[in-house]
Amino acid sequence: MKIYNYTDLSKSKIEELCSRQIEDDKLVESRVADIVKSVKTDGDKALFDFAKTFDKVELEKLFLDGEELKAIAATIPAEAKKAIDTAYENIKNFHLSQLKKEDKIETMPGVVCWRESRAIEKVGLYIPGGTAVLPSTFLMLATPARIAGCTEIVVCSPPQSDGKTNCYLAYCAVLLGIEKVFLIGGAQAVAAMAFGTESVPQVYKIFGPGNRYVTTAKTMVQNKVAIDMPAGPSEVLVIADETANPSFIAADLLAQAEHGTDSQAILVSTSNQIITETLKEIDNQLAILPRKDIAAKAIANSYAVVAKNLEEAMQFSNEYAPEHLILATETFESIIPLIINAGSVFLGNLTPESVGDYASGTNHTLPTSGFAKAYSGVSTDAFLKKITFQHLSQEGLNNIGATVEILAAAEGLEAHKNAVSIRLKNLIR
Repeated sequence: MKIYNYTDLSKSKIEELCSRQIEDDKLVESRVADIVKSVKTDGDKALFDFAKTFDKVELEKLFLDGEELKAIAATIPAEAKKAIDTAYENIKNFHLSQLKKEDKIETMPGVVCWRESRAIEKVGLYIPGGTAVLPSTFLMLATPARIAGCTEIVVCSPPQSDGKTNCYLAYCAVLLGIEKVFLIGGAQAVAAMAFGTESVPQVYKIFGPGNRYVTTAKTMVQNKVAIDMPAGPSEVLVIADETANPSFIAADLLAQAEHGTDSQAILVSTSNQIITETLKEIDNQLAILPRKDIAAKAIANSYAVVAKNLEEAMQFSNEYAPEHLILATETFESIIPLIINAGSVFLGNLTPESVGDYASGTNHTLPTSGFAKAYSGVSTDAFLKKITFQHLSQEGLNNIGATVEILAAAEGLEAHKNAVSIRLKNLIR
């Protein structure tokens, strides 16, 4: 892990460090374009072929039905079932709190405006299953979809080597009332949900994190279907001062690094000693991790930055716009107002990012690659549309009519003006 001094970094170097561009991005785009085209053209046949090519599985069918999911779910260990139940309750409670009815507003006498929420009818959920199968993502996506009231929830996740899914995903499906899980992964899953095939229903919006192929596919199909955000490889940025615990920081950095070799784990600290001790802890903890080879590659592509103070550290963080931001300091309250760009924030030395990944209740489907500058993480709102309403009484039309007539005339839109004028004349009679 390289170490930089913030005061020595030029603007262009900071931009380079904050860039998530990878050399073969153009190659990924080309491959994804071919996959999307194949699914769009050949439908189910392409999906069977890609399962054989990418997942090394010859599927008999593209999905597991309700009875099959129940049978697999029944094999879940008791402690895992209890853990999923606890996480589900916390996630459900947090997302239920986001369902708030808006008040009607009388903008002027007789003119009443308001908004009402309506669920997106058909949504697609992508549950990653490459180097790690993620039941937590299933909970994070399907729970708010259910709370929002989406009528059709299409779930795609790559098949395991036996052509099935595991007991954890199956249990989540049963818990959330999902009757079918499609055994489709990667860019082909995104394409299938975007365009529909003989077996996979077409949806209106696609949700879910994934690797670069999944993210690229989501951006490619945006002319056909909405997406939650460009959520790519996972990342964390830890801001630490002398009150931080190096072993905690190392654990947090490695927690992100084990997601994949393209994950990023960034440390920004006001203390050289903290950085030195953290790097030693990374070596110690890395040695015993089952996924140490993956984590080691991610750490090798990550870096640390020395900052003069927490304010300077936050300047770098806001430019980087991390998916996960950990404030490893006892004085975190003082720098919360300085946070401008971040997906989800973890406060203090006793709040690991892992709790947000699994069970605290907040959603872990978050913007990556700097998109936290413009995107929020997934919430109940993400599964809803806001429809505006307005109603005018006779008093309201009298009060607002002239304003609309003048503005319409100024824009040269006589029919717009007449839609008001004809009503006003009718009232005079």
